[in-house]
Amino acid sequence: MDKKVAIVTGAGSGVGRAVGLALLREGYHVSLAGRRKDALEKVVAEAGDARSRALAIPTDVCDPQAIRNLFAQTKSAFGRLDVLFNNAGIGAAGLLEDLTVEQWKAVVDTNLTGSFLCTQEAFKIMKDQNPRGGRIINNGSISAHTPRPNSAPYTSTKHAITGLTKATSLDGRKYDIACGQIDIGNAATPMTERMAKGVPQPNGTTMIEPTMDVENVANAVICMARMPLDTNVLFMTVMANKMPFVGRG
Repeated sequence: MDKKVAIVTGAGSGVGRAVGLALLREGYHVSLAGRRKDALEKVVAEAGDARSRALAIPTDVCDPQAIRNLFAQTKSAFGRLDVLFNNAGIGAAGLLEDLTVEQWKAVVDTNLTGSFLCTQEAFKIMKDQNPRGGRIINNGSISAHTPRPNSAPYTSTKHAITGLTKATSLDGRKYDIACGQIDIGNAATPMTERMAKGVPQPNGTTMIEPTMDVENVANAVICMARMPLDTNVLFMTVMANKMPFVGRG
């Protein structure tokens, strides 16, 4: 099969942008999904000669109809789906006791429910296409294992993504659908710019944390995507080597 097709959510910036461009360099046809049309179009322009294989589809993953439209447009344009990268995500700033129900729900709807709905639509395409099957890669984050201070909504959803990854991996077997999770720590993106100024630590101090080039994340996703469907990378952690995570810091 010559044509490979991918969908990347949260593709307008950061990790999603880097992964979308990496998949295009790898020869994929890629649907770039995100809330901001202008940001998606900038990513398409960055693809250079590969931009003819890129499709910018404005999508709010909190909207089930928008998700259905994303997958329908992808299938109509490219005919199939081989890789879904569930990457769109947000956090909520504030002390746990001060967060509103609306803040909590916004994070859950984006990070967890959005990933679930995208996974459902991917299943519908992947199980009926020829050749059958495909790969789903979830962005789990280091927060799928260990929280930062004041991150209850984000951490809760990322722990839940681990459960979704395991359930999807199990339920996808009969359709030749593989599902894995990439847990990312301190990739240099707009979301981690604050780390250069210092971020709160569990002991109450503020510390500047090391970051890594986001291209390392893109390369790791490509490594997972290249695996044959009889092989799965269930969990992969890619992190700045000196960030406070392993052991006691």
